[in-house]
Parts: sequence; structure tokens; C-alpha cells
Amino acid sequence: MQADGSIAAVSNDYSVSLGQFSAAAIARAGHLATGLPLASLAGKSVLAQQVHALVRRLAQHGLLDYRLFSPRDAQDLVVIEPQSAEYWPQPAKLSSSDTIVLSRFAYLRRRGNEMVLESPRAGALFRICDPAIAAALAALSQPQKIGKLRQHLASLNLGLLGLLLDSEMLIKLDAKDGNGLRANEGDRQLALWDFHDLLFHTRSTEGRHANPVGGTYAHAGVVPPLPAVRPPWPGKTIPLGKFVTPEPASPFAKLLRARHSTRDFDDRHPVTLAELARFLDTTARVLSEWKSGADADVGPEATYSSRPYPAAGSAYELELYLTVSNCEGLARGLYHYDAGGHALVAIDASANQRQALSMAAEFAMDASGPPQILITIAARFGRISWKYSSIAYSLILKDVGCLIQTFYLAATDMDLDGCAIGTANIDLFAGMTGLEFHVEGPVGQFALGRGRKGAGPG
Repeated sequence: MQADGSIAAVSNDYSVSLGQFSAAAIARAGHLATGLPLASLAGKSVLAQQVHALVRRLAQHGLLDYRLFSPRDAQDLVVIEPQSAEYWPQPAKLSSSDTIVLSRFAYLRRRGNEMVLESPRAGALFRICDPAIAAALAALSQPQKIGKLRQHLASLNLGLLGLLLDSEMLIKLDAKDGNGLRANEGDRQLALWDFHDLLFHTRSTEGRHANPVGGTYAHAGVVPPLPAVRPPWPGKTIPLGKFVTPEPASPFAKLLRARHSTRDFDDRHPVTLAELARFLDTTARVLSEWKSGADADVGPEATYSSRPYPAAGSAYELELYLTVSNCEGLARGLYHYDAGGHALVAIDASANQRQALSMAAEFAMDASGPPQILITIAARFGRISWKYSSIAYSLILKDVGCLIQTFYLAATDMDLDGCAIGTANIDLFAGMTGLEFHVEGPVGQFALGRGRKGAGPG
């Protein structure tokens, strides 16, 4: 209870203000310590509506789990742990005549001494507390009619199956879907993804999991840090110092040495639109386009382009989205860079969404303010996975590295400043653009601006 009469939820060092509620609602919500039936939130009374509002606010901050409890055995069968703020358990409707199968993106693994069912598509993971349920899930590696399945596996009740279907752990097959082994996931774009690529994408970004992200020093007490410079091998050493001069021999070499990260920017002297246009022209503009494949022995005809940075197979799957907070001559907003037309196209994203994206970048950089221009590097994933197997996502990340170094060098050459950012929220970006996270989504970010004078290199 706070001094102003509102209540707050506290978890470790994290505090969330929940607003003001009646004493009766707070007392009822106290049952969350052991479990509050979801059905009790469905009433039309003022008390039920207040408790429902309080519980939904807790859920939006990831502070609730959902238990499927067996009163007979007095134990949990399954505990659902939300991985995204939007998750709310809503069992999909099923009948005994429906045919279901596990999604090819679902996987069961050991976490500590527990078994968890996860999927990069799901908004929650399922902690499996009953070994019989874990065994029953194995039967769903093949399509099964629910009526026949439940005759042999009573532990899989319709409520649990409906929750798994709602979370896209299961998929429901129609007669035309066949065995559902590859493309039948309800979205033809998913056919372009290998399992490990989609998992890597969702678990190495923010927005679709509840794991710690960033510099947590998780292993500091277990393994000592590796030295900054690798100890030399014991073999014969060939000194190279006599072949280089004390000063860089070319302007490019000087540029490489001058490159550094800047996290704080001078908002009294922002980047100008003319500078931004030159920066994008130097780093990302389409230089030429062509078709290839029609006269070759491998692959169908496809279109290709050339740009200032290298890209795997000349796919150039990366797209630039600019969140502009302070640019002379350009209004605040979200813009897509049309690399073919060398133009910025405004996207209708809310001020709150843009602020959330900029604040996340500010936090990630440990900066004193938001970047003047935040460049979100998104990938059109199908552009790479249409051709490459097993290595598609790794190729995308290699391309991101090439583009970010190109950004650094161009900014340094223009007396501008920048900083690569290690993460992005893929669900927030999806909400801003309306693009599904597996169709086109963030794979990197770069803050661009004019640094404060006297700021040291980072």
C-alpha cells in the first residue's frame, strides 16, 4: 500500500504501481498467493470487475503464472508462465472430431529439475508438472483425432489442449492439410523458417520471452572473466611491428582508428536532414538492380541489387526504419528508408510507441537521453531463407555486422557519432509497423547523432 492509497507490486528490486482499488478487491486479490480461479473474474459485480482489472494489470507486467491444478491429487498438472505482456489464457474451442498435431516449432526441454514446453511462436511456456502429460505430448508428434487420443491419454483434457492450441503449440488440421509436417502452421511465411532460426531470433531479442537480457553477469561467480587479449600460442613468433609506420598510412586507416561509439548526443546541435540524406546515400542506397537465374543452371530467376555494404548472396534483406527524435528539418516520427528511391516514407506509429522504442535504446546504451535518430535494422527473413538452409539467420546477423561497421565509418567520416545497440523489442516493432514478427522484424539497431563535445570514446 502506497501513501496516496494506491497499491504497488514488488518483485525483487522491481516495483509496479497498479492504481487504487477498494479494500475488498485488494483482499480478494490476496488469494493470488495460492491461486484465484479465472472464473471468479467473469462476474458483473463491481468487486469482480475491480479484481479483474487488478489481475490484468499484474498480467501485463509479467507478474502472474496460471496453474492447472488437480484437486484430487492436490498438485499442479501444468503451470503456464507468460513470455509476452499480451498473454492471457483463452482456451481455443475443440471437439472430439478435431485432428491436432504439435507445431514443428514446439519443443520439450529440461530447465533445472523441471520439464518445460516452449515455442518461439507462443506467448507463454508450459511447465509440465505431471510426467504423464509430458509422455502424452509425445503422441502428438503425429496427427491425432482428439476423441481417439483421449481414450488412451486421460491426462490430456480439452481445457489443456485448448490452451496449447491458443498458444500455437498445437495446430488443428483440416482434411486439406495432410500430415502438417512442414507448411501447415496457419501462415505460409512460416514455411520459410527452420526451427533453430526462429528460436534464435525470438530468444536473442526482446518482446517474446521473459528471460534476462543484456549485461547480467550471470556467470560472474562461476567462471572468471577471460582476458581482454588472448595469451600467445607457444610456437615461434614472427614480429610484424617493423613493417608498419607509427601513423596510419592512408585516410582509410585513420578512419578505422578514429571509429568509436558515442552514447550521449548534443541535442542543441542535432543532425540535419541534409546530413541524414548524405549518410543514407553513403551507406545503404541501392546502386543497381538486375535479374539473375534465368540463364543459370541453379535456381529460378530472381531480382538482385547492389548497395554500399556486402550482403550474403546479394540478397540485401535488410531494411532501415528511422525513429526520429531530433533532426533539423525533419519532423519527429517513424520513417522507412526506401533504398531504391532514396526517400523517407512516414509510418503512422503512435508517440507512445516511438518513445518506448527510444527509451529502450537509451537504457541499452546506458545513455543520458534518447538518440537523435534511432535506426532499427529489420530483415525481410524470406529473402534469405528462400534460398539458404540451416545458415539463413546466421547470414542475416553477418550482414547486420557489415552494415553497422559501414554506419560507424560513414558517421566518423562525416564528423557524426553513433553507437550499435545489442537488442530490440520485436513485438513492439510489430505493433508499430503492423508486420508479423516472423515476416519482417528487427535484427539490430544503431543510434545516430551529433555527440557532445568532450565525450570520450566508447
